[in-house]
Parts: sequence; C-alpha cells; structure tokens
Amino acid sequence: MLGSVVEDYLKGIYKLQQEHGRVPTSAVAQRVGVTDASATNMIKRLAELGLARHHPYRGVELTEAGEKVALEVIRHHRLIELYLKEALGYPWDQVDAEAERLEHHISEEFEDRIDAALGHPTVDPHGDPIPSKDGTVDDEYLPRLTDLQPGERAVIRRVSDRDAERLRYLAQLGLYPGVAVYLRERAPFNGPLFVRVGDTEHVLGHDLAATIGVEQRRDAEPAPAER
Repeated sequence: MLGSVVEDYLKGIYKLQQEHGRVPTSAVAQRVGVTDASATNMIKRLAELGLARHHPYRGVELTEAGEKVALEVIRHHRLIELYLKEALGYPWDQVDAEAERLEHHISEEFEDRIDAALGHPTVDPHGDPIPSKDGTVDDEYLPRLTDLQPGERAVIRRVSDRDAERLRYLAQLGLYPGVAVYLRERAPFNGPLFVRVGDTEHVLGHDLAATIGVEQRRDAEPAPAER
C-alpha cells in the first residue's frame, strides 16, 4: 500500500506530464499544494521506490510502474465521478471533490461493480477518458473552442474540471460534453467568443472558452442542451 499522499503525487505528475512532458518540481508543488522543498523530498522518495525518475534542475517523470499506479487512481476517480452523477444524482460540479475523498479507498471488486453497473464507460461526466482495467487510456489532444473560426461548428467533447464554480456557470449555459455549438463571431486580441447553442447565443471570455475541448463537425446542428 503506497498511501494516498504518494498516489496523489503520482496522479498529479501524470496529469502535468500530459500537458508539459518532463515536469518541474515547482509545478508538482503547485499541483498538490505544498512547498517546493516538500515536493522535492517526495519526488526523491518516489525515485527510491522506482516510481519516478528525478533529474535535478530538470524536473521529474514517472517510470512505467509509477504511471501504472497513477492510471489506476485516475480510473477510480473518474468511475466514481460518473457513478455519483448517474446513480446518485450529484451535479457535475460536485463529483470531483467527492471522488478525491473516495478514490484511494475502494476495492478492486467495488471498482469492477461500478464499471459494470455503468456499462463499461469510456469517459467521465466532464469528457475525460477513463483508463481501462489494463492501464491503457485514449487521451488524445482535442482542439479548444478558441481554435475554431467564425462560421465553424463543433461538438463539445471535454471540459476542464479544475474549477467547480466554472462548471456551475457552464451548466447554466448548457455547455456540456455532447452539445453542438456554432461559433458566430470572435473578437480580436483574445477577445470574447459569440457561441450559439440552438437558438441561444452566449458570450464567452477567451480564458473560459480555452477550457472547452471540441470535435469539429461540419454536420453538427446546434440544439438546446437537455439536462
């Protein structure tokens, strides 16, 4: 048993690697909410356990063993998120915090039962991919809503779950994974985007729109979200 703190570090490093490759110690510290010194000490411990490779002044990366543990924790987390939403009626802005508390403590049998009860899902409520039982994950890069040009259509596939308040706001606008959108106009110099969902138009700031991953679809017909 590695313990929840070690697992949190591995999960955090894995996610940072997906964004940046080799991860600076300062980024790890910020992700898990500790000082740089504390993060350095833990990274050295992970290296001693064979879960990470530490390159002084050049950052850290997970070994195959460390990545396997990280993906198992992420699988637990995302299955729990989906179960909370689909079976227990939690709103999508509350499932992340609840899953954080539970992800380290479920058994393999409980994991399998949740997976089966949900029909072996591949994505969580925010569109993040759920790693498979054997530790593989289809974590392909998605264009951002900010990558679209005026007149283009797309379907939302993924929304960042890092901010619960932001998720509540997007829910009010009906901007969920699976919803079709149409970019009517975008202001220059990282200005706002004018996005239609069905007959309703929303004005989204550039930073907010950048948290939404989309799949471009010429045939996508924007329709009101039914949630």
